[in-house]
Amino acid sequence: MKKLQEKVQGNNLLKESQLGREKILIKLGVMETGLTNVEVTERLAEFGPNRTVEEKKVSNLRLFIRAFNDPFIYILVMLMVVSYLTDDMEATIIMALMILASGVLGFIQTSRAERASYALKNMVKNKVNVIRDDTMVTLNQDEIVPGDLIEISAGDIIPADARVISATDLLINQSALTGESIPAEKFVEDKRANPEIFERENLLFMGTDVLSGHGRAVVLRTGSSTFFGSLSIAATERRGDTSFDKGVKSISKLLFYFMMVMVPIVFMINGLMKGNWLEAFIYAVAIAVGLTPEMLPMIVSTNLAKGAINMSSKKVIMKELSAIQNIGAMDILCTDKTGTLTEDKLELVKYIDSAGKNSESVLKLAYLNSYFQTGWKNVLDHAVIAKLDDSVTKGWAKVGEIPFNFDRRRLSVIVENSIETRMITKGAVEEMLTVCTHKEFDGTISTLNESEKDELQEMCAEMNRSGIRVIAVAYKTGKAGKAGKAGKAFTKNDEEQMIIAGFLGFRDPVKTSTKEAIAHLFKNQINVKVLTGDNEIVTKRICQEVGIPANGFLLGADIEELSDEELTRELRKYHIFAKLSPMQKSRIIGLLKKAGHTVGFLGDGINDAPALRKADVGISVDTAADITKDASSVILLEKSLTVLNDAVMEGRNVFGNILKYMKVTASSNFGNVFSVLVASAFIPFLPMLSLHLLLQNLLYDFSQLTLPWDKMDRSFLKKPHQWEQKGMLRFILCIGPVSSIFDIATFLIMWFVFSANTVAEQALFHSGWFVVGLLTQTLVVHMIRTEKIPFIQSRATAPVMIATLIVMTLGIVIPFTGFGHSIGFVSLPGSYFPWLILILVGYMATMQLVKTLYIRKFREWI
Repeated sequence: MKKLQEKVQGNNLLKESQLGREKILIKLGVMETGLTNVEVTERLAEFGPNRTVEEKKVSNLRLFIRAFNDPFIYILVMLMVVSYLTDDMEATIIMALMILASGVLGFIQTSRAERASYALKNMVKNKVNVIRDDTMVTLNQDEIVPGDLIEISAGDIIPADARVISATDLLINQSALTGESIPAEKFVEDKRANPEIFERENLLFMGTDVLSGHGRAVVLRTGSSTFFGSLSIAATERRGDTSFDKGVKSISKLLFYFMMVMVPIVFMINGLMKGNWLEAFIYAVAIAVGLTPEMLPMIVSTNLAKGAINMSSKKVIMKELSAIQNIGAMDILCTDKTGTLTEDKLELVKYIDSAGKNSESVLKLAYLNSYFQTGWKNVLDHAVIAKLDDSVTKGWAKVGEIPFNFDRRRLSVIVENSIETRMITKGAVEEMLTVCTHKEFDGTISTLNESEKDELQEMCAEMNRSGIRVIAVAYKTGKAGKAGKAGKAFTKNDEEQMIIAGFLGFRDPVKTSTKEAIAHLFKNQINVKVLTGDNEIVTKRICQEVGIPANGFLLGADIEELSDEELTRELRKYHIFAKLSPMQKSRIIGLLKKAGHTVGFLGDGINDAPALRKADVGISVDTAADITKDASSVILLEKSLTVLNDAVMEGRNVFGNILKYMKVTASSNFGNVFSVLVASAFIPFLPMLSLHLLLQNLLYDFSQLTLPWDKMDRSFLKKPHQWEQKGMLRFILCIGPVSSIFDIATFLIMWFVFSANTVAEQALFHSGWFVVGLLTQTLVVHMIRTEKIPFIQSRATAPVMIATLIVMTLGIVIPFTGFGHSIGFVSLPGSYFPWLILILVGYMATMQLVKTLYIRKFREWI
């Protein structure tokens, strides 16, 4: 005997929607009287409770542990342990402080950004009317099983994916899944050829709600097997490595490889030349620390935290700090259409007569119909009412109404004044023309023949092709009092021999700021692609209006037929992707990332959750569904591409400041170690003690803590930037040795000019190189931070300048202090300082020359 799961869920929803009413009940093994208690127990054991996945809150302990999950911290921990085992307590303490400061700051920032997620549980918690053992019972949603017969009516939330088996005027709001505001009509049968999944007229989906009417359905899927459940799984799963994560890992590996090559060489040279292997080992450990950008976690966290604060003032909330860099590195933005490019509300843009000319009388007729109807007013009614005020109704009184239903697809209101009684009807064009026998043009009423009906339908079809939704307005009149104010019962049979007055055209208008914002995104080298569940005609028209290339499009049905390789090629051609399912959006995002792009996705519907989770940076709005916000890494307080543009610029500034630290520190550290290699080969003592190296690194890192408050040149902000291992390696090898040239010059000056060439005079040598090394390393920040001439064409911000001045002053003063003497420094002679100035000026001039040549050769800098 087959398992229930194979029996109930063996086919997909599309196939099940094509089965007849009786066949689907037989397939699910359910009678008209509903499931028995035994069957319910068996199915509940097989399928489990009707619950979806929800994202769990991360504990503070786990967040604290994660804050120390960084490759550079691992290296520092390893070096700290080695220092402790070799009894180098000063180095152990310094490294412990570095580790603690980086981890604690990262924990503080991450815990502030962490948000608890209980969206799904709250969203789908409701009661359901179920038929079991021929009895109607009310149950909690989690008790529903596949095969249950559920009764639904206005106000109910659909508790599972289900197949309609009876319906009366059943109108479903599917905007939570599709993002589209127009409600969907539901029937027992759907005989159309190949409609999309959400266009199936006999399928109901978990999380949608009933606007009007009532019906009965049989449950097909529950819990995580539902369409909503599959979205919840995608929305709550761990986000894959983003551009930021991959970049940090690649650079970490590069610097680690450098350390693995350079440290053993330093160890071997000093051990062989000096004969003291323990001292050589301790020195090699200090060199390893010197090569490690130990403040990177803290610098990154501070940069991101400051960026998050700046963005919050621009109506952008960062849920994940790494998203700041990702939004700056983003080179493709995929966006939903509704509410992002458009206002997400229908607006009445045309009211025309049968000849296609503007007609105020048509608008007034439509207003009376919408104003006086007592049923559920949809978005079209509200758009009509917004066009006029209620003075139009003066003198008119309602005397009857024929409510809307899906068989007729129209609604009639009967109104009367002192002169006449008038039935005003509006509805779908095709259904309206079937009850019209006359037309009105320029106040003249004439017979409407079949060829004229065809012409009117073609005129409406042309408006549809331009993205306008069309409904027709008709009327007929009688003498005042004939309707019978005492209360005549009007029926659909009265809707006959009517006069077609004209047509109403509705459109979701484009936001006024969208076109300019799109232009800025393209100008800033961000390619914009539209991923929508809406139809291609409307989407193409909107893209043409806002400046997104609309030379073609790809539909969801086409995408299903393409392999990943084929779809990747198609993604390069088009900017419009329409009639997409949520998982198709996610697939597109994944393939764009695989092709090497940093991808952002902007959306606010539940159907957008998988794509938001898949993207490098998922962007939503504060009014979005909770599940959507949970899947996002960025929340916009205003759904505007203008706000997003501001966030991109801030992200690029943050990323630029991080790159500054990386390139400055890695290149100068490499230069210093290269200098140590040269000195170790020729000098009979260590060129600098391990404690001196650690102190130099600590002071330098202190000066870099102000980098998050620096600004990037406008030229850097014009385009997105990625982490590039190859570019970083090239930068280190080209720029690092420049400092080595002047380090070697310092060695020669200390050796020949100041006679610091014996073991007895090594303290003077150490002091002289300590000052030069610290000052050049600190000044090079100003050389590297800009493509321009520093201090003249581009100046750092005040915090950076002040920090530089403080550290340089400390570097010069320390050898003269008691603290400096206690760690092996001596006071420098006055004749040292002219040489120091000469070295610093020569170093900066040489660095500017090398920078100019580098930019000319490689067309890049930071």
